[in-house]
Amino acid sequence: MPEIEKKIDRRIVRSKIALSEALLALMAQKSFTAISITEIVEYANYNRGTFYANYESKEDLLNEIITNLTQKFIQSFRAPYEKVEVFRINELPANAVMIFEHFFQNSSMYAVLSQSDVLPKLKESMFTALKKITQEELIYSEKDHEIDQELLAIYSIHALLGLIFHWIESEFKYSPSYMQEQLIKIINWHPTVAKTALRSSGK
Repeated sequence: MPEIEKKIDRRIVRSKIALSEALLALMAQKSFTAISITEIVEYANYNRGTFYANYESKEDLLNEIITNLTQKFIQSFRAPYEKVEVFRINELPANAVMIFEHFFQNSSMYAVLSQSDVLPKLKESMFTALKKITQEELIYSEKDHEIDQELLAIYSIHALLGLIFHWIESEFKYSPSYMQEQLIKIINWHPTVAKTALRSSGK
């Protein structure tokens, strides 16, 4: 690649990073809907021409941020099984689970997004991506034919995302390693009996 093209590419990358950081910084102060493109470019110390050279709207900028985060999340989700032909879930070691490391490493971004008016959009992006790869990449050899596989996938994904966003909303109360260990224990826990409140009260 010619040197001039490398310089242009670097400038594009720098401007995109600056615009993304500006949007996230503004979202920490106000809702996404209340932010203008003028505010974004002024915060980033660029002009509107630079913004429109890269994006058509602030929604395009937000979509890029969410898409990039989702792709990195999916990479971390794939980590335990991407290099094996048979994925033995019941033998999965806690330190092979990389999703919590991903969220912790990007904690500042997730903290802002989880408290903003774009949270539903972020969750939808991650849910859709997870549903796609679990249905296309993880084929269970032993299926309970009475269980609807799509409903099972939806149940499992919502449970995982619920756990993750609870952790984010708790301001990362626990370490990634603790969350890894707890997830493995939850996956392998199969209770069959539970005492009811009536039994516990001795009535």
